[in-house]
Amino acid sequence: MKKLFVSFALICGLLIESRAQEVSGPYDLETAVEIALENNLTLRRSQLNQVGNEANLLQRQGSRFPTLSTGASSGYRWGRSINPVTNLFETQRIGNINLSMNSNLTLFAAGRINNSVNQAKTDLEAGQFNIEATENTITINIINLFINVVFNREQVKIAENQLKTTQEQLERTTKLVEAGSLPISDQLDLQAQNATNELEVINAQNALRISKLNLAQAMQIPFTEEFDVIEPQLEINQLLMATENPVEIFNTAVEIMPEILAAQKNIESAEYGVKSAKGAFYPSLGIGANIFTNYVDRVFGLDRPTFGEQIENNLSQSVNLSLNIPIFTQFNNKSSLQRARVQRQLAEVAEIEAKNQLRQDIETIYNQALAAERSYQASLTRVESLEESLRIAQQRFDLGAINSVDFQVAQANYFNAQSDLLNAKYTYIFRVKVLDFYLGNPINLN
Repeated sequence: MKKLFVSFALICGLLIESRAQEVSGPYDLETAVEIALENNLTLRRSQLNQVGNEANLLQRQGSRFPTLSTGASSGYRWGRSINPVTNLFETQRIGNINLSMNSNLTLFAAGRINNSVNQAKTDLEAGQFNIEATENTITINIINLFINVVFNREQVKIAENQLKTTQEQLERTTKLVEAGSLPISDQLDLQAQNATNELEVINAQNALRISKLNLAQAMQIPFTEEFDVIEPQLEINQLLMATENPVEIFNTAVEIMPEILAAQKNIESAEYGVKSAKGAFYPSLGIGANIFTNYVDRVFGLDRPTFGEQIENNLSQSVNLSLNIPIFTQFNNKSSLQRARVQRQLAEVAEIEAKNQLRQDIETIYNQALAAERSYQASLTRVESLEESLRIAQQRFDLGAINSVDFQVAQANYFNAQSDLLNAKYTYIFRVKVLDFYLGNPINLN
């Protein structure tokens, strides 16, 4: 038993360690999306709602078939009562067993059953589109958060490079000040700049940590300091803006986006609801059948029938047709029809809202992508120019032709330009990928 316990503890430890490694990553984009989809509670709720839609469809389809039920009852009577077999009044205790079976079938309901079944089928299709729309929303969000982690990691590198450059200049300036070649003010300026750069590194590291935290929380996994992502090797010159304009992209997206298809199915479902509500104004016809028999323990006469004989002798059957003609239903049918029509109008409004939101999203993302592309090209030229300016400033500073303040300005301009370039790069990458998504292409960073 002791060995068994040790083995069990060892296995548990290995499983915990394996799970910890799974949580800490590092993750590529595909794995991050898969984990987020698996753990997302909103998606899980949509999937459970879909199970409810399937059950609702099964119930509606069952309305087309006859019902069948059977039952039995047993009891005793005391005092004066009618014997259910002899139909005579008796004052004896009478024990009885009753057996019955019933069946009912709706023959005509003015299309209410068919319309309700079609409505349930349409709700099921809309539910599937809603699940796909939720998956798309989660995927896009994870990609955005994933890119933020990569972007902030690059920001940390820029801040660290800036700090390294300042530290090198501070070390060199300190030696020149000690030798009397430069004034102490140059050293103090660089010390202040060094402290500022250290703070910028800390801020960049904090921003990176927060972006990792946001991604881990979106993936619904515990955040640890070891959490990290695998950076995709993607350059902006590999990407091309969609040649379609926003109107063309919208015309494509409106045919394939699941949120639009779900809204259209909701309108179709509401239309079936209106038809079903109208059917309540018409007569309905049904058929029913019943079988009944019983047994009592007190039957007086020369021969007392056995249980089987009583069950056979007392067997009765009945078949009946029922016609229901609604004349006045306290305005229930009228109010139901009115609510169904309002529901259809609400579904139509929801479709318009979904299309408007899709169009606005495409227009916004398209213009953001254009702006990011132009910013990237401008920033690229700016970085190249400021890199050369920084190189010249470095030489002039080393020769004492400019002071530390002028050098710091050149340095700050260069690193700020690098940051702007980085921001434009990843903004452009994300926006182009989303536009591709609206055109029906899968989102990835490969």
